[in-house]
Amino acid sequence: MSYDPKTELYQQVILEHNKAPRNFRKLEPCTHNAEGYNPLCGDHLHVYLNVDGQKKITTITFEGDGCAISKASASMMTESLKGKTVDEARILFEQFQKLITGKLNPDKDKHVLGKLAIFQGIWHFPMRVKCASLCWHTVKAAIDKENKPVSTE
Repeated sequence: MSYDPKTELYQQVILEHNKAPRNFRKLEPCTHNAEGYNPLCGDHLHVYLNVDGQKKITTITFEGDGCAISKASASMMTESLKGKTVDEARILFEQFQKLITGKLNPDKDKHVLGKLAIFQGIWHFPMRVKCASLCWHTVKAAIDKENKPVSTE
């Protein structure tokens, strides 16, 4: 078996964010929030945002239980979206979805994913795509002020 530095880095980042997730807390008060649930594996989270009058995400947090990939994805998502506008968040959402489904190659395609590109190989594991995408679908529902829980099923 050959050594793949990208796989090694991916594993280290996932483990680090799972062990010490960033922005892991309930945010009260908040202007936007949503709940997400993956019934197949049990990942369950809430995402909280404060969006100001210029439609900028000033604060974003999450809480819940889930696998390492789900928690790491949510942790990295909060770091990536803080300070972004709602429109920039939508662009990141679309690019992340393309990345984790194998439709965007960060080594060749133009993107604004930054550190999120670490998830580029997850499309090889279809069941894990839902783990990585749950928080993103949940934050999109929060931004859109949808009043029902988000499910990956």
